[in-house]
Amino acid sequence: MFLAVVGTFILGYLAIVFEHPLKLDKTVPALIMGALTWAFLAIGFNTGILDVIDTHGTIFSLAEHAADHGGDHSGDHGSPTDGFANGLLHHMGKTAEILVFLIGAMTIVEIIDLHRGFDIIKGWVKTKNKRKLLWIVGALAFILSAIIDNLTATIVIVTLLSKLIHERNSRIWFVSLAVIAANAGGAWSPIGDVTTTMLWIGKKVTTGGLVTWLVLPSIICFVVPFLIASFMKPFQGNLAPDDELDEERDPLLSSKVMLFLGLGGIIFVPIFKTVTHLPPYLGMMLSMGVVWLVSEYIHPEENFDEERKHLYSAHLALSRIEMSSILFFLGILMGVAALETLAIEGVGSLRYVAEGLENSIPNQDIVVMLLGVGSAIIDNVPLVAASMGMYTAEVDAKLWHFIAYSAGTGGSMLIIGSAAGVAAMGMEKIDFIWYLRKIAWLAAAGFVAGAVAFLALYAAFH
Repeated sequence: MFLAVVGTFILGYLAIVFEHPLKLDKTVPALIMGALTWAFLAIGFNTGILDVIDTHGTIFSLAEHAADHGGDHSGDHGSPTDGFANGLLHHMGKTAEILVFLIGAMTIVEIIDLHRGFDIIKGWVKTKNKRKLLWIVGALAFILSAIIDNLTATIVIVTLLSKLIHERNSRIWFVSLAVIAANAGGAWSPIGDVTTTMLWIGKKVTTGGLVTWLVLPSIICFVVPFLIASFMKPFQGNLAPDDELDEERDPLLSSKVMLFLGLGGIIFVPIFKTVTHLPPYLGMMLSMGVVWLVSEYIHPEENFDEERKHLYSAHLALSRIEMSSILFFLGILMGVAALETLAIEGVGSLRYVAEGLENSIPNQDIVVMLLGVGSAIIDNVPLVAASMGMYTAEVDAKLWHFIAYSAGTGGSMLIIGSAAGVAAMGMEKIDFIWYLRKIAWLAAAGFVAGAVAFLALYAAFH
């Protein structure tokens, strides 16, 4: 049954990787994988073959419980069955937090777009030179991801690029590089990436420590691939003529208001989190509600009437959200959660792998870098959670800063290695294999360059 759980995840992952040769939307294998991994885990658990572990490190085993209680494990509060159910509920809850956050962010972005808010930003970007545009987009993604987070920043940048570049084959190059910049920008901010937030809330790092030690490596991680890409063919010359002659749309009366209200609502989310200590999705719910409220009463046109209200409504914005991306998140995150819940020798399977690396490789820096590479294959959240349970270093130790950097930027090496990449993949239908062939080596060059810069910086001042 252990092989069934792991094998299902691997097969599902391969089906996602080869979605284009299979002519199958990646959401389908993701949903099947997410459901079947838990189904096999449940069958193995209920027959006493497999053990599960919760986030507090408590092991639940029906086989041991049956031996201790003569086979009767009904009505026992805190029984293994309850432990399994609570574990599933916990992981579904954490996944739902991400999905609600994503739906809120995408809805706000779509409402801004309906009111032509992004056309204002488009007007600010005057250049038609692809190389200049690359750096402008990269800088925006890098800065925005540190202020809001890399996922939301990517959604905003992808939407903006859809206005600037209409030719998809050119646009996906810019989107893919923007993912690298967004992940790099999120690594040095406590609210820029979910893993840095975990380390920050877990009192492993401080804001000052992150900025001091990671801002330079993160900049290098962003600059190196962009510098290389500047000399590549897709970023040479100017935008295609059909893009340059794109018909200009006049701004609406509501364009500026909805642009600044929407972006302000997104920026408000980390402030809300800091003040209330509540999860970010609640702040996003509040922001979405306020933006929706204003959109109901604002007048986009001079002669605005009820008949045209539906053209600018939040209901239309919701219908434009890429729901397949949301469901893809659901499937792949629940699949990873099943691996995290599966217990091997008293620990979760992902932590078991992490500890195996630690024991087999004497150099801790290499282990952390391998964790970064691993975060491109498996969700970085359980990997960072495992490392937080493995190590007992003091606050702002070199280890925690390096883990924050590696987990935050390593995911850029695969399109499904980060939340930002998955969002971009869903919105632009980027092929896994295309990204692996064209972009992965650029992301790897940036990751390694930033890691070397971090180690050199630390060596110089310690």
